[in-house]
Amino acid sequence: MISAAAFADMTVNGAGSTFAHPIISSWSENYNKMTGVKLNYQAIGSGGGIRQIEEKTVDFGASDAPLDPARLDRQGLIQFPIVIGGIVPVVNIPGIKSDELKLTGALLADIYLGKIKKWNDEAIKDLNPDLNLPPFPIIVIHRSDGSGTTFNFTHYLALVSNEWSESVGVNTDVAWPKQATTIGGKGNAGVANFVSRTRGSIGYVEFAYAKQNNMTHTTLQNKAGEFVSPDINSFSKAAANADWVNTPTLDILLNDQPGAESWPMTAATFVLMHKEQSDAATAKAIFDFFHWSYSDRGAEIATSLDYIPMPEEVVEIIENAWGERFQ
Repeated sequence: MISAAAFADMTVNGAGSTFAHPIISSWSENYNKMTGVKLNYQAIGSGGGIRQIEEKTVDFGASDAPLDPARLDRQGLIQFPIVIGGIVPVVNIPGIKSDELKLTGALLADIYLGKIKKWNDEAIKDLNPDLNLPPFPIIVIHRSDGSGTTFNFTHYLALVSNEWSESVGVNTDVAWPKQATTIGGKGNAGVANFVSRTRGSIGYVEFAYAKQNNMTHTTLQNKAGEFVSPDINSFSKAAANADWVNTPTLDILLNDQPGAESWPMTAATFVLMHKEQSDAATAKAIFDFFHWSYSDRGAEIATSLDYIPMPEEVVEIIENAWGERFQ
């Protein structure tokens, strides 16, 4: 690890994922106290992070949508995952508390497709016969910026709905169906804000935002047919089923993993850096920072914010790759 004396006034600049903003902020605050290194991270969305690292206006980018190997090679980039978290549906329905409303992936897709327009629709009532669902119109909240959270959300919907796959597709930004009544919010914070103040709304956010803002989340049916709640255990179960070791590029999508306890919308955040670094000191500071984030203390902070630390065998693969490129 670098010493405080060596880099006491150094500032490292990063940008991208709002999904990972809570954990990167906490890591950087703790790391700064230890080393003096300042990490300036702008939560502008994964699309913005990818754009800025490709334009070389930041030292690293962060994206919840991993880049394919061809684009990495074309741009001269490496990528590695830093943390795992969960994406959760959140609602604002008076009288409904967290974990009370059950949804399936197909229902969630139909809501965002605009096929289900009211909360007392028979399809929702049949799944929730004990709930007093109001006749409120459903207001769909989505991301207005290029977003890795949106990439993973739409990837999940495409897995569980052929209609979504064929008509909307998967991307960091999509043409949202006009049949639904929609509002766009910037970043996870923007979606959380709109859902919190809009009666009858539904949105999707990283779990830390839902928890910090005391939002009402739903349960969701997973691949095994079980209705599960979003929490550290269900995210961990999904992450544990991924075949990291046999995926050299580590660009794994964690949606719809098998297992009775797996949360169906689980995602990793990836850091993007240039292979060729003009400033060796800054590059070393970044690698030392993320090396520390994988440590016991970094993992403890991640767990406290309801993220899943990267498995030890994955960290070993990542750091071996660093050694090959930046020895």
